[in-house]
Amino acid sequence: MKPRDRISEALRVAGRGGEPALVAFLTAGYPSKSQFREHLQSVAAGADVVEIGVPFTDPMADGVTIQRSSQAALAQGVSLRWILAELEAMPRLDAPLLLMSYLNPLLAYGLDRLADAAARAHVAGFIVPDLPYDESSDLRKALDAHGIAMVQMVTPVTKPERMKQLCDNTQGFVYAVTMTGTTGKNVAVPNEVIAYLDRVRALAKVPVCAGFGIRSREQVERLRGHVDGVVVGSALVEVLERGGNPTEWLGALRGSARTKDSAREKG
Repeated sequence: MKPRDRISEALRVAGRGGEPALVAFLTAGYPSKSQFREHLQSVAAGADVVEIGVPFTDPMADGVTIQRSSQAALAQGVSLRWILAELEAMPRLDAPLLLMSYLNPLLAYGLDRLADAAARAHVAGFIVPDLPYDESSDLRKALDAHGIAMVQMVTPVTKPERMKQLCDNTQGFVYAVTMTGTTGKNVAVPNEVIAYLDRVRALAKVPVCAGFGIRSREQVERLRGHVDGVVVGSALVEVLERGGNPTEWLGALRGSARTKDSAREKG
């Protein structure tokens, strides 16, 4: 199975019980560079897919929480090179891993070299918020040589023809942004967002995951049946900030009636 197919399969298996799968985000090396492996393992124990944020000086799609975590990680010397080395040195986790990075660090690393290193590090996919699909052919070609996903993002204001193009060409899953703006805001999930997510799901050939502003069990329940998974980021970063247990927090978000292991058993 190609790495990108592991992402789709993990989301589908997790969703067989009717609840959305969990895609959990953490900023690499935050709040403590020395605890990165421990934090990653704890997050992976509670999530179906893990998204690792590569710290960047100008994370324009992120809200204040992830901006803060990115700056603090950079101050500790966290870099893309360091992240890939750490992941390569770790045993492969059950949850597929994605890297969320802005384009500049990837270009600085070198795209072909990046794809080789990502494959060795068991990275299954990339999310690059500031790279339009029309300008992504070089990166997609490099990743495709290793079967690594290039996840495309859509938003509530994406035009229908563009949405179809992105849904047709994404890999792993479709990242359906729930709002315009940055991450971290608490979204009430109004009816128009539900209708938008239903449109995305009707077009998608792979699972659809809703992200930006997801931080409560009530939101997850509201999204049930309209998406295959939810992406949780800022709220989870805040759990790590205050020294909380991310596995337990993700379990509560998932709902006490359904655990990660029980979803797999149903599969």
